[in-house]
Amino acid sequence: MRTVLIAVGKAKKPFVDADAHYRKLLGRHLPVEVVEVRDEQALAARAPKRAHVVALDRGGRGLDSREWASWLSERRLAALDLCFLIGGPRGLPGDALAMAHERISLGPQTMAHQLARIVLLEQLFRATKILAGEPYHL
Repeated sequence: MRTVLIAVGKAKKPFVDADAHYRKLLGRHLPVEVVEVRDEQALAARAPKRAHVVALDRGGRGLDSREWASWLSERRLAALDLCFLIGGPRGLPGDALAMAHERISLGPQTMAHQLARIVLLEQLFRATKILAGEPYHL
């Protein structure tokens, strides 16, 4: 299963170090390919054709760490690529939301889109550790 995170904008300090850290940790169980696009209108066009597309959206379904693990296990069984969409400062445009198979929330608060990227990577890391039966509170 290929996992792609499509995000508006390039990672910048201080987020770039955390991004690299979590992608390195994920490399063993779930390598994540990050595609950075210039603006919100480019998001939908970059999604893999045969993928389960997830819009990160404040109005989506919230998951705790164990629910993330269960969700990720279900995605693995579906044998589709996995694609996450993270909008920019204005959020996700209508076409990106319309193409998503589901919406997941990282919480009700508003957060910087670059921080949302780190939170997603961290939750994916915890989910993979739970699925591998390894301790995940580092």
